[in-house]
Amino acid sequence: MTSGPVVFLMGPTACGKTAAACRLADEFAAEIISVDSALVYRGLDIGTAKPSPIVLARYPHHLIDLRDPGERYSAAQFRRDALESLRQPLEDGQVCISRAAQSLTYPASFMMVAAMNPCPCGFLGDSQHSCTCTPALMQRYRTRLSGPLLDRIDLQVEVPRLPHKALADTRLAEASEMVRGRVEQARQVQQERFAGSPVHCNARMGPRQLQKFCWTDKAGQELLQQVTDRLGLSARSYTRLLKVGRTIADLAGSVEIGPVHLAEAIQYRSLDRKTA
Repeated sequence: MTSGPVVFLMGPTACGKTAAACRLADEFAAEIISVDSALVYRGLDIGTAKPSPIVLARYPHHLIDLRDPGERYSAAQFRRDALESLRQPLEDGQVCISRAAQSLTYPASFMMVAAMNPCPCGFLGDSQHSCTCTPALMQRYRTRLSGPLLDRIDLQVEVPRLPHKALADTRLAEASEMVRGRVEQARQVQQERFAGSPVHCNARMGPRQLQKFCWTDKAGQELLQQVTDRLGLSARSYTRLLKVGRTIADLAGSVEIGPVHLAEAIQYRSLDRKTA
């Protein structure tokens, strides 16, 4: 079993990425198992009890204690070992806790939303401020996010600072109810697609489901080949790209994953493009 979708927002200081991340966390609370709740077994033996999952939204601090599995959801302000500890739950949806007496594994299926400045000073790419970071400092900052960790991120989104004109625009945007309707319809499609299996959404597809449901036409295959060769995508990044493309096609009401859906999915791997 894999974890849920992972969204990574990167942009200059005060561009709104953290606010967006918190809004997503409020709308779609993460499904995790915390130590406090998992140890409540109603008198059952700790080695055989199976606690029910709880739904929580967590906003971890960068000085989190890695001994707490409920806090393993964190970007570059965190210690590297804290970030690397995310790799297992992001890959298989589980957190393993080892102690001297025993080792326990807890289910940890969650949606993670992380935010990060593009550089230590926070102003790289900012139209209003100049970046003061040296190349060496920026390289050291970026390397806190290892390649294996980036491979596990589904959506890598660059968030620009909005100009005053955009902030002051009083025109009505698309209503949240309409967006929610499209999402719910796409979710229904996925539930019907995976009916009778433990998989319930595209993010949790395994190799067998990927082969069955993530097919595309010749133009789409050519685009995938070009992108994979150019960016040097790992197998893990490639499968994440297919899953995102499948979801974009679902939102568009398309049975087939077309080149336009794959092209949009490729845009959500901005950090791969920067390091290629």
